[in-house]
Amino acid sequence: MASPARIHRTVKDELRENLICLLENGSPLFPASWATRSPSSAAGERRLVAPQLHPAGPARAGEEPHPAQLVTLLDEEIPILAGSEVNDNPFAPISKFGRELVAEQGAGTPIAWLPRESRFVEKLATPDVTIADIIGDVDPIKAARGGHLLSDELTMHFGLLPRANRGIFAINELPDLAGRSRWACSTSCRRGTSR
Repeated sequence: MASPARIHRTVKDELRENLICLLENGSPLFPASWATRSPSSAAGERRLVAPQLHPAGPARAGEEPHPAQLVTLLDEEIPILAGSEVNDNPFAPISKFGRELVAEQGAGTPIAWLPRESRFVEKLATPDVTIADIIGDVDPIKAARGGHLLSDELTMHFGLLPRANRGIFAINELPDLAGRSRWACSTSCRRGTSR
């Protein structure tokens, strides 16, 4: 069984711990081809030691690493429940699918390994991006095929944000989103509905 600290480890904690390890070992933070153009990256490194993920605003001549570069600070692989759409943690699943799978199969629950490259989700914001694209929506076809009520969590078609659970989610050009979608996305991120 994993330690309680590892079971409830957030992506923020994972990034911080791996960054500190790289700094202590004197290892490069990012591949040379991704190096920042800033003459001094010390300020960027300080921000990464205690990251607070928030809208970064307009890029300032490459002073900070692109969010995709943060993937190199994630663990090589993490365990997830096999078949989970939202990368459920085997020790603390968040979806109904995951909770039912663990309850039914116990120690025999099938586990898959998710590589860090698959833990980055990026979306270019355009005015036609909807709340359903970002957060999700009820899928009536899924409900009909599974014989579920529309109110059942198993009828949910998860959007990009829930699918980025236990990963990094980035939206480019956030001001281009329609007001309602921008509000829903920022509210979901602020409330910590995705880990």
